Amino acid sequence: MDPQVAARAELRNNDVVKFPGESAERLAHSLLDSGPSTATELAQRLGMTSAGIRRQLTALQDAGLVLAGDRAPYGPARTPRRGRPSQVFSLTAAGRAALSQTYDDLATEVLRFVQQTQGAAGVRAFAAQRAQKLVADVLPPRSEDITGTAEDLANVLSAAGYAASLEIGDHGVTVQLCQHNCPVVDAAAEFPELCDAETLALGTALGRHVTRLATLAHGDGVCTTVIPIKAIPGKAIPGKAISANERKASA
Repeated sequence: MDPQVAARAELRNNDVVKFPGESAERLAHSLLDSGPSTATELAQRLGMTSAGIRRQLTALQDAGLVLAGDRAPYGPARTPRRGRPSQVFSLTAAGRAALSQTYDDLATEVLRFVQQTQGAAGVRAFAAQRAQKLVADVLPPRSEDITGTAEDLANVLSAAGYAASLEIGDHGVTVQLCQHNCPVVDAAAEFPELCDAETLALGTALGRHVTRLATLAHGDGVCTTVIPIKAIPGKAIPGKAISANERKASA
């Protein structure tokens, strides 16, 4: 079994993870909704004191629900400031799982049944239909305003539980669609067809050749899809997910 799948299975078989208080859970929800943040950003967003935020962050780190780093696990690096750089806090896989209120187990069981009764073709058909429904509200794409279409997609995905946001890429030639949560992350880890179909659907909705660089299902900190603002000549394929072999080759 894939190590990431095994780790999630072990977590799920243990007792339900609880947050160390309501304030800590509210802070975790803020990280889920808005993505990795500094303590200052969290304090401003939640109306808490710096000392209060740091107490909750320490409690969440001790519980293994939040981790700290020099930068966010996705997107462009922050502009450095004078003095010591601020730490950026983000949810761990356990933190996302603790906040999750989804039917991931049911989705996995359904896909296993489809695979047993209809084979791989049935799984691909199910994944494609699900992905198409997910982006149906933003079709056809607003080709004259790709950033606007991407914002529409982020809103649709957030409403579906993906906690999506948009980041402007380097030099303003790309945007990154970041999904901080996945309601079916365990199912996607076992059935990568879900991620492949979602990537293709995103490309179709945007009218662009998009590239999925990272996924929660692979153990990354966020699902990241790079979208070129201008269409690339010769790139007619609507979307492409990085395969396992390509990921190993680029590592």
